[in-house]
Amino acid sequence: MITIRRAEDRGLFEKGWLDTRHTFSFADYHDERFMGFSDLRVINEDRVLPGKGFGSHAHRDMEILSYVLEGELGHQDSMGNGSTIRPGELQRMSAGAGVVHSERNASAEHVVHFLQIWIQPRARGIPPGYEQRAFPEAERRGRLRLVASPDGRDGSVTIQQDASVFVAILGPGQRARHEIPGGRSAWVQVARGEVTVNGERLRAGDGLAATGEAALDLAGGADAEVLVFDLRA
Repeated sequence: MITIRRAEDRGLFEKGWLDTRHTFSFADYHDERFMGFSDLRVINEDRVLPGKGFGSHAHRDMEILSYVLEGELGHQDSMGNGSTIRPGELQRMSAGAGVVHSERNASAEHVVHFLQIWIQPRARGIPPGYEQRAFPEAERRGRLRLVASPDGRDGSVTIQQDASVFVAILGPGQRARHEIPGGRSAWVQVARGEVTVNGERLRAGDGLAATGEAALDLAGGADAEVLVFDLRA
């Protein structure tokens, strides 16, 4: 079964320096129909003005992934990590038993555009952890590149859950296929461009849930950047 979540139906919050769209219920946005999907709990698409951002705040018991599409995202945390995340890079922060962090637009001139993703961990109270990896465009162009997995295989970041995340950049005529094993489900999130998934045309911001499907067949339209989440059913 295929279920589509259109971009325009997401939650919207604008705060001058922040434009954020919520695929699932988050903060003051609540929709009983969209509380998450399997262990995938949050997909927020954020645009933050130059020099602005989120001050120090606490998290616990969540796997948090940040994927930058444009600009630069600055990060500081209570584990002693300080970094800048750029397009094509993925940051994984395991909040675990508790961590405090801040995120700011690292540029004084350009907007930062990124996805923040929360995945529920397999256990509560694990030690906090941090990773950041770059995935060159050549590795994502025309194929699904594994960027997060439970075992860190193929150079992906390691997440504390039975979930895998892939990214593909698909131009016109380019295709990719993801097999969905029995007992699994999948979520597709279009970061930008247009793509057809199992015959359904999706645009930037759209999401697609696949349950009981044998595979996902993706075909690029306008240059598309797509995230695929392989999840427990």
